[in-house]
Amino acid sequence: MSLTRRQTAAALAALPLALAATPAAAHGAARRTRTVHIAGDSTAAQKYADAAPETGWGMALPFFLGHGLAVANHAMNGRSSKSFIDEGLLAALLPGVRPGDLLLIQFGHNDEKTEDPARGTDPYTTYQDHLRVHIAEARARRARPVLITPVERRRFAADGTAKPTHGDYPAAMRALAAEERVPLLDLQARTLARWQELGPDGTEAYFNWLEPGESPNYPDGRQDNTHFRPAGAVEVARMTARALLDARVLDPRELRRLGAHVPETWISWPSAS
Repeated sequence: MSLTRRQTAAALAALPLALAATPAAAHGAARRTRTVHIAGDSTAAQKYADAAPETGWGMALPFFLGHGLAVANHAMNGRSSKSFIDEGLLAALLPGVRPGDLLLIQFGHNDEKTEDPARGTDPYTTYQDHLRVHIAEARARRARPVLITPVERRRFAADGTAKPTHGDYPAAMRALAAEERVPLLDLQARTLARWQELGPDGTEAYFNWLEPGESPNYPDGRQDNTHFRPAGAVEVARMTARALLDARVLDPRELRRLGAHVPETWISWPSAS
């Protein structure tokens, strides 16, 4: 299937930046560099100028990875574990996967849309089946697959308790990770706990909540409880980096700034054209 202009722009944006090196050292630097590929949905995806300040957590992940690691963010708005494969997005990223790379796999939000046959999956059958395809393709290229449970939405009960919203999908991914012996980053549990700490008011600054006139992209304002603003994307990217450390996928030398302030102004939104 041919890619749209926005998909093509996303593919170009996903190309990892090469490390600066002198001509004499360039060949050695290329051998040392590993790429962290992200396959996922809108919560991780690269956002463009016409969507700012909406921010995917994959945009902030490079701030927490050290020398020798690059990020290629292939996540795309609206995709599920099924549609990412069916639309050719997984096939498009695979030529760039090299031995020793990581493939971070985060789906669930759109798999839940079971009324849509192009995206919906069943947690313990087709969801796991499509995740297995991602795992197998990474392993076939001697890259390491890493499963990531879907980040939680901003939902609170009347008493202020943060509510889980993903049904059986996180549990199905946890079971698959154990079965396939794949590292699991349980961002569903981590984000749910963090939203509970922050509460309904504290989480507004993390999600794409905007007053009318605050952003020219949303003149009437926005109350988005799924997608992040820069602060939320930075927080989730930091959680992801810490989870990679806790799961022993990366070691401390490959990470940075886990406890340091990362300014929101480091986030930028390129033009899609």
